[in-house]
Amino acid sequence: MKELRMPDISIGRILREPLFHFFLLGLGIFAIYGSLIPNGQNDGDGTQIVIDTQDVDRLVQQFEATWRRPPTPEELSGLVEAQLREEILVREAIALGLDQGDAIIRNRLAQKMTFLTTSVAQSMLPEDEILIAHMETNRKRFTMPGQLAFDQISLPEGADANSALAALNAGVDPDEVGNRSLLPLRMPLTSAQAIDATFGRNFYATLIDLPLDAWAGPVQSGYGAHLVRLTDRKEPRLPPLESIRDQVLADWRREQTDALTVAQFDAFRDKYEIKTPTPEALAQWAVK
Repeated sequence: MKELRMPDISIGRILREPLFHFFLLGLGIFAIYGSLIPNGQNDGDGTQIVIDTQDVDRLVQQFEATWRRPPTPEELSGLVEAQLREEILVREAIALGLDQGDAIIRNRLAQKMTFLTTSVAQSMLPEDEILIAHMETNRKRFTMPGQLAFDQISLPEGADANSALAALNAGVDPDEVGNRSLLPLRMPLTSAQAIDATFGRNFYATLIDLPLDAWAGPVQSGYGAHLVRLTDRKEPRLPPLESIRDQVLADWRREQTDALTVAQFDAFRDKYEIKTPTPEALAQWAVK
C-alpha cells in the first residue's frame, strides 16, 4: 500500500505568490470600502439617515487632526449637523441625476478605486530577502555614487606643468607653485555632482583614473589648468539594506502598486463586453 504524502507547501512560498497578493488586495479593498461608507446610508428604502457612534468618532478624529484638540460639545453638534446636511444634499442630487455625466465626479470615483489599490500595496511588509533581491535587480537605483578627495593647485597661464609637477613631487610647498584662486585647495570625499558644480562639468571624470598620493596633471577645468593629487577614493557601491531600508521598501511598494493596479484593472475589464471603434475608424476621426 502506497504511503500518501502531503505536498510541500511552505508559508513563505505562499506569501510570495502573486495570487496570494491579489487575494489580499480583494480583502483589503472590501475592508477599506466598508470602512468608508457610514452605517445606515444604504438601509431600507433610502429615506432613513443614521449618524451613529462610528460616524461621530470619525468626525472627532478629523477635527483633532486639524485643530490638535477635541471639539467642544457645541462644535461637535455643528459637525454632526454639517454631516447631516451633506448627506441630505448628496441624496437629493443623486435622486435628480446630477451625478450622471459629471466629469469631476467620474474622475473622483476613478481616483478612489486607485487609492484602494494603493492602500493595499502600501500596507505590504515583505521579508528582507525580497527587499535584497529588489535591490540587486535595480542596482542603479540604490548604488551610492563614487567619491573622490584631492588637493589641487591652479597653474598660472603659460606655466611649465612638467616643472611644476617635479617640484611638487619633490616636496615643494604647493602654495609656492600654484596660482592663488577662489577654488578650494583641498576637497574632502565628495561626489561627482558636487565636484563638477565647483570646478566645471566633467572635472570629476578626468580625476577618476589618477594615481593616489601623487601629483598629476595638468587637468583642465572650467577655470583653466590644474595639478591634482588624489588623497582618497571611494568606488560606487551598493549599501547594505539596513542603511537604506526605507528607500528600498518605498520603491518595492511602488512597483507592487503598479503591478496590482494593472492586475486589478484587468480583472475588472474581463467582467465587461467592450466595444470600441476600430483603429481605422479612429484614424479617420483623427485627420478630420
